[in-house]
Amino acid sequence: MKNTIGLYGLGVMGASLARNMANKGEQVAIYNYTPDLTDKFENEFPDYDIEAHYELEEFVRSLETPRKIFLMVTAGPIVDSVIQSLVPLLDKGDIIMDGGNSDFHDSNRRYEELHKQGIHFIGVGVSGGEEGALNGPALMPSGDPEAYQQVAPILEKIAAQVDGKPCCTYIGPKGSGHYVKMVHNGIEYADMQLITEAYQFLREIVGLSVQEISEVFTSWNETELKSYLIEITADILTRKDEETGNPLVDVILDKAGQKGTGKWTGQEALDLGVPSTIMTEAVFTRYLSSMKEEKVYASERLVGPQVAEAGLDKEYWIDVVKEALYMGKICAYAQGFYQYRMASSQYGWSLNLGEIALIFRGGCIIRADFLNTISDVFKENPELSNILLAPYFVERASRHQASLRKIVMKGFEAGLSLPCLTTSLTYYDGYRSASSGANLIQAQRDYFGAHTYERIDKEGIFHTNWQN
Repeated sequence: MKNTIGLYGLGVMGASLARNMANKGEQVAIYNYTPDLTDKFENEFPDYDIEAHYELEEFVRSLETPRKIFLMVTAGPIVDSVIQSLVPLLDKGDIIMDGGNSDFHDSNRRYEELHKQGIHFIGVGVSGGEEGALNGPALMPSGDPEAYQQVAPILEKIAAQVDGKPCCTYIGPKGSGHYVKMVHNGIEYADMQLITEAYQFLREIVGLSVQEISEVFTSWNETELKSYLIEITADILTRKDEETGNPLVDVILDKAGQKGTGKWTGQEALDLGVPSTIMTEAVFTRYLSSMKEEKVYASERLVGPQVAEAGLDKEYWIDVVKEALYMGKICAYAQGFYQYRMASSQYGWSLNLGEIALIFRGGCIIRADFLNTISDVFKENPELSNILLAPYFVERASRHQASLRKIVMKGFEAGLSLPCLTTSLTYYDGYRSASSGANLIQAQRDYFGAHTYERIDKEGIFHTNWQN
């Protein structure tokens, strides 16, 4: 009996996915370019009925046709190299799935190149980390719908399940699955930074201890803020460093890393001309954190406000921070789903935003009860341009925007940097303003570059000879 699926790449994610597939009843063949990871897998998981191969040709021959091969290798040129090694061994109609964090432009190209050779390519966004890969990730597959139907029984089976529905749906053509995963990661960056700023405010302004903040986050996880990131933050803040006995978070160097998908989200937002400012600010904030030595030097020389405030009403400010955080999340998700809408229009993808929200409810890093509401508002109005305009979020924004203002103003007064909360407020106020100062910018552009302008009182394009 031949194997139903092959998994190429046995890093942490690949090994976990292979076990997930086997746990769900699939006959799995595995292969890794270097045999050490294959050996490691066999030694660590001897009880799994998974067929390990050390020769690529034998790995491919072990698969039933049409062959289904899932790649879990490092994004970039390595994916192309692996595909090139596989193609001579494949037949027309076989399917290659790329589950890495690939640039969607690369996925578009790979789709076209393989299509010419009669081989199907499916780009699969995979979210959930090691735990999700093993127990059920959120999956975002794209490519030919006919090819997806052949792999759907496997992908939908290994995906996370919420209310009996798999967190996996056909996204759209070509590389749209990796695009959706990319913006998902942009939202993730924003969400993590917003939570971090709430933590900083509670600690540095309100004066709560790490343990007290953990208890606050635990309580918030029973409210409309219920989410995976809130849950793990509460857990992180309970952990003690074994060597010092201090909170573990206090001994971790404050230099945040990133792997590129957040940056791509910002670059793509600029290309599309959409204001994904909160997600992009979260990336810039990570860049700023990496300048640790320079920041320490600056802290000894640059002066901030001299504010000494004691005796804050802790319970009052905890509630204010909660509402401000929720408001920030509304704005961040509004930007992410707006970018999905504009990309769908630009690239002709016809993305189903309600379904995308649903697959994010389980398995992935940004899973949250909040997403049920986002899905509902798109079901009610599939043409909704921005979730801020949905009645539910109009009501929430009207209630919570004042708290966001209070937090931002208090942060300014104390000299506490709150970049994503501040950007959320700026975006909200900019979006709700019927007019802006952009008329002056247009006048400036016309003055120095004859770029012309439109008028508010009549149709047409106009230019003024400003020098006379």
